[in-house]
Amino acid sequence: MEGLWVLAAIFMHCVGGTGTGGSARGCQPQPNCTECLKSPGCAWCRRKDFLKSGEPNERRCDIAEALKKRNCGEGYVVNPLSDVEELKNTDLRSDAENVVQLQPQSLHLKIRIGVPETFEVWFKRAEGYPIDLYYLMDLSYSMKDDLEKIKHLGEEILKTLKTVTKKVRIGFGSFVDKVALPYVSQAKAKLANPCPSRMDSCQPAFSFQNVLRLTDDAAEFKTRVSMQRISGNLDSPEAGFDAMMQAAVCQEAIGWANVTRILVYTSDDTFHMAGDGRLAGIFQPNQGKCHLSAEGYYNRATEYDYPSVGRLSRALSINNIQLIFAVTERSVPSYQALSKLIPKSVVGVLEADSSNVVQLISEAYGNLSSTILLEHLHAPVGLDISYRSKCSDGIHTPWQRNGECRNVRINEQVNFTVKVTATSCLPGVETFVIKPQGIGEELKVTVETLCDCKCGDKEEQSSHCNGNGTLSCGICSCDEGLLGQRCECEKHGAEDSMGAMDAQCRQTNASQLCSGQGNCECGRCVCRGTHQGEHCECDDASCPRHNNVLCGGHGLCNCSICNCHANYTGADCACSIFKDKCMGKDGRECSQHGRCVCNECLCQKGFFQDDCSEFRAPCQTFLDCALCTLLNEKEHGARNCSLRCGSVKPVRTDHVQDFACLHAKVRFNVDPKTDDGSIHVVYTDPPEPIDMTMVAVSSSISGIIFIGLAIIIIYRLILELYYRREYHSFLNEQKNAQWNEDPNPLFQEATTTVLNPMHIKD
Repeated sequence: MEGLWVLAAIFMHCVGGTGTGGSARGCQPQPNCTECLKSPGCAWCRRKDFLKSGEPNERRCDIAEALKKRNCGEGYVVNPLSDVEELKNTDLRSDAENVVQLQPQSLHLKIRIGVPETFEVWFKRAEGYPIDLYYLMDLSYSMKDDLEKIKHLGEEILKTLKTVTKKVRIGFGSFVDKVALPYVSQAKAKLANPCPSRMDSCQPAFSFQNVLRLTDDAAEFKTRVSMQRISGNLDSPEAGFDAMMQAAVCQEAIGWANVTRILVYTSDDTFHMAGDGRLAGIFQPNQGKCHLSAEGYYNRATEYDYPSVGRLSRALSINNIQLIFAVTERSVPSYQALSKLIPKSVVGVLEADSSNVVQLISEAYGNLSSTILLEHLHAPVGLDISYRSKCSDGIHTPWQRNGECRNVRINEQVNFTVKVTATSCLPGVETFVIKPQGIGEELKVTVETLCDCKCGDKEEQSSHCNGNGTLSCGICSCDEGLLGQRCECEKHGAEDSMGAMDAQCRQTNASQLCSGQGNCECGRCVCRGTHQGEHCECDDASCPRHNNVLCGGHGLCNCSICNCHANYTGADCACSIFKDKCMGKDGRECSQHGRCVCNECLCQKGFFQDDCSEFRAPCQTFLDCALCTLLNEKEHGARNCSLRCGSVKPVRTDHVQDFACLHAKVRFNVDPKTDDGSIHVVYTDPPEPIDMTMVAVSSSISGIIFIGLAIIIIYRLILELYYRREYHSFLNEQKNAQWNEDPNPLFQEATTTVLNPMHIKD
């Protein structure tokens, strides 16, 4: 498997070293070899007789392939290629006595400006890599029960970590706060015993103390921690930043080895940071240096402010220390925000009495060690460095500022491709370091930029320079008073120089030498081919052409300008002053519907043919004029139709005739053949249109009424017939009926006659 990775590295080296040449990117020519090599993709030809007389030195600077095509032999092309040289490349291994997790270990790069160089870096997380764990504990009074628990956990912490590696060391440090108001009471009794209650016994407050340097003796850890007493302070935040800074920078006092370094920080509250020291009149910024007394106390706490987050982060990163925040739940949000600013740090929730600290450390260490973050340190200005990562999923990430792989298992290899690009020449051989965060191993990279020309052909008083200069890299450095490609030009004044002579061969500062059509020799242009003029600006073959004939065959070309023969004009002498081709069939010029230009008719709008004798779409062309004129009549002259009609003459007619142009609002004919040459538009009103809407509505209403009346009449007729039939039936039944007229014996008249006895008749 390792052999495959070596082959892959060789392939990537070939791609990065030789495949990134400048030929594909082009080249910006430069006047000397040194500047030429600073231009990406450029090579320099040092052959003495490479240039023709008067050619500028910039012609020596081009892509290598172009120089070879112009007969600059392989041995004369100066084109140093980027290269990667392996100085130390020990294979990856997990030997407990000699662990190698990062390969290679030392490289030397030779690179061209603007040409990227790539190389491979491999990392394999080794099994059993030694661990140094420093336990940093808050000893403020609120951590009293935690201290009792920690006194008995040292052996358990070592036992848990030994399941990962056989070589583990543990140390112990503690912190409270700066011994100054408003952090710690300055009353004598409180300085001696800062406990809240007089019944408790506390040790005096301090900023940081290294209690036990790193050791593999669990019994000693238990003994030294058991001797610790709780302390106290006034405010809630603690001097955790002071403690972490001293634990990181005091390498010798803590006893850090070149192994995995873990700093476990436990607290139940937040932290003071840079600027808080002003409350106690402490204005001097933290130096980030070790200030421990013989007893292990930080003895400059009241002189220097708390460290800033940035300075603390840099100190931890430089010293390869991975940080575990073991804090109580109410402080977790603050430490999570802090962890985002400190690389290789994690936050775990600590129980109120620290009973879960062993499990927390185990889980946090697993999270830290499974994330590999590759970064570079001390890179010189002028280098751009980027990374592509190939992690366990086998997919290459895009180029980014750092290489990163997560969830890397033990004995799993991950690969990084590093790309280095120089943006400027380095003053010499520079060095930077590539390393995984939190791990002591590193790749040392030395870099040199290929900016200097080593032509090896220096020749004083060279015959190529007419014995008047020194030949180097194919160009002459002339003696005093002489100039030119071969020192053939005399210098007449202090202001004379090659630049001044070249300026005499340019029309403007932005122009090419001799317009690109000649060579500049001692300030004068020697033109090539058909070019002439002071700056070779004239070309007797570059005049305008007509029908692909120079000056249309009717003139002579002189300095890019046509001198036309008699009866011809124009830039290309293609314009004749004759008018014979403009005469129409009626003998009039352009049929009086155009004008003759260069013996060709330019017809008015709507006319075509060579003599402008025919209309093109007359109805469409003159519709606006006819319509405007008719509407103008109806509106009593309210419209101005001169723009629409122009020279066209509208003529009203009321005679019935056939009109060629029909429109809903106007009908008209166009007559172009008039005596005066004008165009007549003969128009009239269209017949009144039938309002089909009213017709349709009237027809509909009439139809409805007619149908309604018909229905009523038919219904009435049917009803009348029915009545007549019923009446005849009644009469027939009456005739056939037989009636008996016998009186009814039970019937009594309804009238009773009563006689008045008193009535006397006359």
